[in-house]
Amino acid sequence: MKEIVRCGWCKGDPLYERYHDEEWGKPVYDDETLFEFLLLETFQAGLSWITILRKRESFAEAFDNFDYKKIAKYDKEKQHELLQNPGIIRNRLKVAAAISNAQAFMKVQEEFGSFSKYFWNFTDGKPIDNKPESLKGVPATTPLSDAISKDMKKRGFKFVGSTVIYAHMQATGMVNDHIASCSFREY
Repeated sequence: MKEIVRCGWCKGDPLYERYHDEEWGKPVYDDETLFEFLLLETFQAGLSWITILRKRESFAEAFDNFDYKKIAKYDKEKQHELLQNPGIIRNRLKVAAAISNAQAFMKVQEEFGSFSKYFWNFTDGKPIDNKPESLKGVPATTPLSDAISKDMKKRGFKFVGSTVIYAHMQATGMVNDHIASCSFREY
């Protein structure tokens, strides 16, 4: 039986390990999941990812299972309700960004046919396989994440700096940054 090797950042926490093993770095092409990760990454800005993973179910409940069509229509009353919800990150600017990002997301869908087509167009629809030897070889940003961030900001997205976008690229498999020895490199 082969020993299971994981990227070092997830070791020791069952939730983190399950996320690493089953989701992180796996290419995602459907708009619903891309939006879910975009919303979660928006709230993650400045926080640890494990904090967001622990609140993921609460986010799903609070944000209508990440239904961007519903989120785009949230009014002040719904925003106030979200800011009272202890199960999520209660940041006024991030809640407002979730709503404006849902609206921007739908505009991108109108222009490109889907958000997935827009997003994956940056890599011609193919994942980038970096094969880092260690965690030290994994960047926080790249020129590509800089370019995507800049384009998304131009389209009205908020909380989409290059670091957030690179994390989104990793989470949705646009970039495979599993270390070379990781048992979960290939999907």
